Amino acid sequence: MIALFDLDGTLTDPKAGITRSVQYALERLGRPVPDAGALTWMIGPPLVSGFTELLGGAEEVPDAVRFYRERYGDVGLFENEVYAGIPALLRSLEEKGVRLHVATSKLQVFAQRILEHFDLSRFFAGIYGSEPDNRNADKRDLIRHILDRERFDPAGAVMIGDRKHDVIGAAANGIATIGVSWGYGFREELRQAGAACLADDPQGLEAAILRLTGSTPRPAATA
Repeated sequence: MIALFDLDGTLTDPKAGITRSVQYALERLGRPVPDAGALTWMIGPPLVSGFTELLGGAEEVPDAVRFYRERYGDVGLFENEVYAGIPALLRSLEEKGVRLHVATSKLQVFAQRILEHFDLSRFFAGIYGSEPDNRNADKRDLIRHILDRERFDPAGAVMIGDRKHDVIGAAANGIATIGVSWGYGFREELRQAGAACLADDPQGLEAAILRLTGSTPRPAATA
């Protein structure tokens, strides 16, 4: 039984750190700086694709990414908080024999630091993320990489995330996805992407994980 967890919007709420770092990058570029609430859509997609859309082209994206990481790697990654119920969920899944991994488009080194800071890294057998050269930023590539490294059966695994990118990446590798409603995606976004089901709280998520990984059947999460 394998569960792959997205990080941003699934395990932790990164809104302050990500939006402030995007604002910092835009300021350094001399671009207009929107309010934080207008930038939450940047939470989830790979950073390069997000900045490409935000800036209306690719020319300034390398500088934008560099400026973003300049601030995020210093203070932004800790402007973050763990969602209520997540530590208890991870502990319960671990006790039930579910092997846990993180699969995030965020830089792997940032993901490792965040999870260690919040004392969550101890629950995960592997923490996988992207590389500075943008390798594995696309969830399809990242999950393929995890399968190559971990050699588990996709049929006995499930992805958990809050955006369509999680669903698409998992489906490309034969893995079902549970969408969580507390993150930065929309229920319809997750449904249209093909999520197997949605969970509205960690208790419902645990039931869905155990059901989809073939453990003892429990009540399904909210459809």
